[in-house]
Amino acid sequence: MRANIRDASTMRALAHPARIAILDRLFDGGEPATATELAEVCGLSPSATSYHLRELAKVNLIEQAPSRGDGRERVWRSQLRGLNIEPGPEGGAAERAADRELSLMFLEIEDARARAWLARRDEEPYAWYTAATSADMQIQVTADELKALNDEVFALFERYARSRRPDPPEGARQVNVTYRTFPRS
Repeated sequence: MRANIRDASTMRALAHPARIAILDRLFDGGEPATATELAEVCGLSPSATSYHLRELAKVNLIEQAPSRGDGRERVWRSQLRGLNIEPGPEGGAAERAADRELSLMFLEIEDARARAWLARRDEEPYAWYTAATSADMQIQVTADELKALNDEVFALFERYARSRRPDPPEGARQVNVTYRTFPRS
């Protein structure tokens, strides 16, 4: 299940790289995790990670899971498998500003991931080196055609989504796919 995010307060709660890293891990469908375990994922101390976990819980993106032991540790999970950020044209100024802020943060995260790939790709196996790609293509479409194209591409992506492949084939790796469509000036 994916959450449809339309309100400014939830978008602002998401607009932090550590929170996105936490959600990436919890959306993975893996085991629930403690602040200490999630601190390794987001590069913060366990106490700073706890703060971010509480903020994500306030907007119902994660929840406390049953304890795995003596009940003293707090374990967190998410029932979600992704987010759709959709303030829509009916969103007010606060929603549009929060969406813009969150979108800029996602762009920074994606750019950092692409730069990290470029820095290490020479050490990757040849098959992965040649399979990865980056492209920029200009197409000429109507708004309806662009919507249809986006729907087709997302349907293709969905076939390979982590949540749909609990037992991926041997040699499968998590791959980041960034897809952007927008009108030029």
